[in-house]
Amino acid sequence: MSHMLNAFQTFMQEGGGGLLLPEMMLVLFALGILFTDHLLEVRDKYFSALMAMLGVVFSLVMLVGLPSFVINILQRIPLLRAFATPGLRGIAESGALGFGNSLLIDPFFLFFGSIFLIATALVIILSVRYLKIEDENHGEYYALMLFATVGMMFMASGYDLIVQFLGLETMALSFYVLAGFLRRDRRSNEGAVKYLLLGAFSSAILAYGFSILYGIGATLDSNRFEVALPPRTNLDVIQIAVDARGHTDLLVLLALATVIAGLLFKVAAVPFHQWAPDVYEGAPTPITAYISVASKTASFALLLRLLLTVFWPVRLDWEMLIAGVAIASLTVGNLAAITQTNIKRMLAYSSISHVGYILLGIVAAASSAQGFLTGMKGVAFYLFVYGFMTIGAFAVIIVLQRQGVISDELDDLNGLYRRSPLSALVLLVFMLSLAGIPPLAGFVGKYFILQALIETGHTNLALFGALYIVPALYYYFRIVAHAYLYEPGNAPLPIVTIGQKVAFAALTFVTVAAGVYPEPFVRLATYSLFFPSGFSGH
Repeated sequence: MSHMLNAFQTFMQEGGGGLLLPEMMLVLFALGILFTDHLLEVRDKYFSALMAMLGVVFSLVMLVGLPSFVINILQRIPLLRAFATPGLRGIAESGALGFGNSLLIDPFFLFFGSIFLIATALVIILSVRYLKIEDENHGEYYALMLFATVGMMFMASGYDLIVQFLGLETMALSFYVLAGFLRRDRRSNEGAVKYLLLGAFSSAILAYGFSILYGIGATLDSNRFEVALPPRTNLDVIQIAVDARGHTDLLVLLALATVIAGLLFKVAAVPFHQWAPDVYEGAPTPITAYISVASKTASFALLLRLLLTVFWPVRLDWEMLIAGVAIASLTVGNLAAITQTNIKRMLAYSSISHVGYILLGIVAAASSAQGFLTGMKGVAFYLFVYGFMTIGAFAVIIVLQRQGVISDELDDLNGLYRRSPLSALVLLVFMLSLAGIPPLAGFVGKYFILQALIETGHTNLALFGALYIVPALYYYFRIVAHAYLYEPGNAPLPIVTIGQKVAFAALTFVTVAAGVYPEPFVRLATYSLFFPSGFSGH
């Protein structure tokens, strides 16, 4: 027994195991939920949600650590001294590579990992009452959420094609099951099947692109280097090989096209967006929010890692491609959202338009040194606040949910101001922010994106981005009009639980604070831009 403990301690301290502590916490609690859920009575099923929340909290502590004053207090208490951890924040400043250079712990990972964990915690809070109403309160739901988060963490920290792909598939497989979790709902079943089939197709395209990148990396002459090279799937090795081949090489272009196509499906960008409306409508509403925020953010983290390392030497090839996809996403997303009467489908199309803005920020970042700083800062800030705005919008739909009634049509919002003033108020805040109205977070995010485009000379793209705010105002204010100007009819009063009120408070605070006083959030976004290893930026 002592031999096993010594081996484990050696692994954690010298073998790089400490770099996996955030993921380990999530896996341990997910397994704990699976082991204990069948022992719980129906009235005690909330215990699984509590365990999932504890797993997220422990993972977050292992990731970013505790504040210094808390660490000082814990160090004075012998029994709690082991919990006085600074997390991975200290080693992330200089960049920590582990497991054969396949993992990179840097500020980029800390930033995106924090978004994943915060989004997971909020969705867990919003899921408790929803699952009880739907009579689907099973521990597997929360375990799958934690497994999906583990996959997202590896997507952001992976510095090797195999690690990144395994992370992506871990996330995707969990979401395929979660999207169809309402077993007795035909919409949920249909959406899950579409998600599975199209998702498998996109994963195959991405795997093909990764195999080409592996082949390109294997052609690199290692004799030119004085030190031993990492495996051929390492991003640095592939980047050097891509740079040596140049941006006109057919294999490089084929790898670029297939990898970007596979990841654009995951973020639901046009023309790979067909799955989004059906999956958003059919999936359990908390999972719809989770897919819209966490899955999309993780896919953007992987896309950014690849574009800013492997494909950075050939950025001239993908800059205009990304710009075209961005304009198409803005156009289709905004125009299709106008005609929707189902709130979840409307938010699905609006999320496609938000993808367009994020892609415009990436275009600006690829143009010049000044554009890189402003553009990437805008992308990071936009992804952060987009999560809070979108989860908040779906949270209002969750509050409207009633036993045996699908409450996601526009008419279900009628007279919400009279039935639940709190829900109507927070809905107004989230809709205004999503539309880009000052002084809320959505306005600041769009401001940084448009500023970066203007600074880099993409005035036409900036004009498109600004003009497409107009149709967005129309369909977001349709939702507000139903909540404030229509008569409630015979609709019952929504019940807002304590947990949902806590979620509303947190979501609204960040949405307002990031717009009124964005400086701390901008510093956080800027912090994520530092790539300590393998970064080939300006």
